[in-house]
Amino acid sequence: MNPFIQYIIIQRIIKYQLRKKREKITAEELDHEIENLKVELSHYGRDIVFILLGVISASFGLKGFLLPNSFIDGGVTGISLIAAELTNIPLSYLIIAINIPFIILAYNTVSKRFAIKSLLAIILLALLIYFVPFTLVTDDKLLIAVFGGFFLGLGIGLAIRGGSVIDGTEVLAVYISRKTSLSIGDIILIFNVLIFSIAAYVFSIVIALYAILTYLAASKTVDFVVSGIEEYIGVTIISEHNEEIRLAIIEKLGRGCTIYAGKKGFAKRGETLKNTNIIYTLVTRLELSKLETEIDKIDKDAFIIMHSVKDAKGGMIKKRPLA
Repeated sequence: MNPFIQYIIIQRIIKYQLRKKREKITAEELDHEIENLKVELSHYGRDIVFILLGVISASFGLKGFLLPNSFIDGGVTGISLIAAELTNIPLSYLIIAINIPFIILAYNTVSKRFAIKSLLAIILLALLIYFVPFTLVTDDKLLIAVFGGFFLGLGIGLAIRGGSVIDGTEVLAVYISRKTSLSIGDIILIFNVLIFSIAAYVFSIVIALYAILTYLAASKTVDFVVSGIEEYIGVTIISEHNEEIRLAIIEKLGRGCTIYAGKKGFAKRGETLKNTNIIYTLVTRLELSKLETEIDKIDKDAFIIMHSVKDAKGGMIKKRPLA
């Protein structure tokens, strides 16, 4: 699209939104809203690319490796594969049906936008599985378990990077962890142990063992792509606009934060160091994309440091209302 035409369209959208709030708008308000919309659109575009690549990878792992050979995985995908083998109901229908309760849960525990993106990603995955005829790659059981798990894990990881999920296990784990003292990783492990036990009973121990290998390959791939869905992310933010960012974290994400009094260290010998406030907050991997978007709206040059946190206790990270 021509940049000038695109700019005119964005201006009209912003003017319409602002007029619903008040009759008079200033040029400064309009420019600010246009910049915010541009950030939103760029982040949406990035998320869409991640989700599309993730869905294609997951569908290839399922139809090119696991499904034709009656292999299963952990999580909701594993439940769907077991149910498909037992009932002869198409896997596409089962993936959507079994994930629906988790999407509803995500709507209440994460966000409306996250739930909508996840639902669309799951529907797209089901459509690809149903309509796209992927070629069977191999009939070697070891290769099926390893590479089927790899492509499935790659798809799940890319979808998470895009701010959605194509397997509802993580959402359930986040919900239960806020209600109990169990970590997210412990809950996912318990959930999958139950699935593999059912697979051993319904099919055979051999299939269950291959399923464990598939799950390990998938989970390690997810870890590699997103640095672990079961981890919280500690985020340190240094910006001249620290007060605006602090308010965005509280009002837009519903998270708490801590302010450190610090000094900027980049100065020549003898120069006075400038005082600055340093923001520290803790979010889940599912909320990281939203946090980055809000920071970019305020200060694209903000210095952001992120590190993984295995688990957290107290504060707003688990006390935030779920309803």
